[in-house]
Amino acid sequence: MPGFLLRRIGRAVLLVIVVSSAALILVHAAPGNPCSEIGDDQARARIECGRLGLDRPLIEQYARWVRGAMTLDLGQSIRYNRPVAALLAEHVPRTLMLGTAALLLAVGAGIPLGVAGGAQPDRWWARIITAVSMLLVSVPPLITSLVLLLIAVRTGWPIGGPDVPADAGAWSRIGITARSLMLPALALALPIAAMLERLQARAVADALREPCVLAGLARGISRRRAVWNHALRLSLKPVLSILGIVVGSVLSGSLVVEIVMNWPGIGALTYQALLGRDLFLAAGCAAAASTFLAAGVLASDIALASVDPRLREP
Repeated sequence: MPGFLLRRIGRAVLLVIVVSSAALILVHAAPGNPCSEIGDDQARARIECGRLGLDRPLIEQYARWVRGAMTLDLGQSIRYNRPVAALLAEHVPRTLMLGTAALLLAVGAGIPLGVAGGAQPDRWWARIITAVSMLLVSVPPLITSLVLLLIAVRTGWPIGGPDVPADAGAWSRIGITARSLMLPALALALPIAAMLERLQARAVADALREPCVLAGLARGISRRRAVWNHALRLSLKPVLSILGIVVGSVLSGSLVVEIVMNWPGIGALTYQALLGRDLFLAAGCAAAASTFLAAGVLASDIALASVDPRLREP
């Protein structure tokens, strides 16, 4: 297991390095002049460009950024004129809040519905669940977000970052945040829950045909116990194989949902960085997002290795 962990951690670190480096290089190669985003005063823009090192060749900019990243200094944002690390410290917790809420909704709904539907696929309610899941999986997240946005506009339900008054008490802050979080989390959770339901239903149906489960049923254990105690454990492997990736991708930010729902997370910050050719901010956002993705993949690999020790072999 220690050797397996070292190999997987090495791959996770490599993923973060490659993604963040690619973001910096691609934004640098995009058309336009990033110094033009500093302001209308050309003399000041040139001074700021020189201070930030944006007038240097790409290889020098990249080497400077790597040296700073080793001490968690991710450079200065052109668009916001603030350190990238400070901007990430503000936006990452909001993305984590949104991603955690969406994952709790998706896993809490998708896994149980998948187990129930896979155990009794011929029931009328199982057919309805299957149809709804197929619809949600097929519809792009943009459409789901727009539909929920329309509902929010018609009902007056708050969306976007919570606008909490300065004199609000602790419970008022929690209530305002929860109301603002509900629709963005739902927009992010619905397609994930549908995907987990379909995967879990298929895995449970296959597990119920395993000889060990059939032998248990033949010995007289109840079908309910066979499904929820035995088939569920057997069906976890295919779910765990993608759950870590799903967790990592959700926690790394959802560009479409955050922009449509006006949620100030990593996705929205990345969009602003790309829009303004903000070199170091784009690289910092990519580094933060790929860190969460790498952590999710690593967690998935560890969970799978715990279930199946054969996966620990190099």
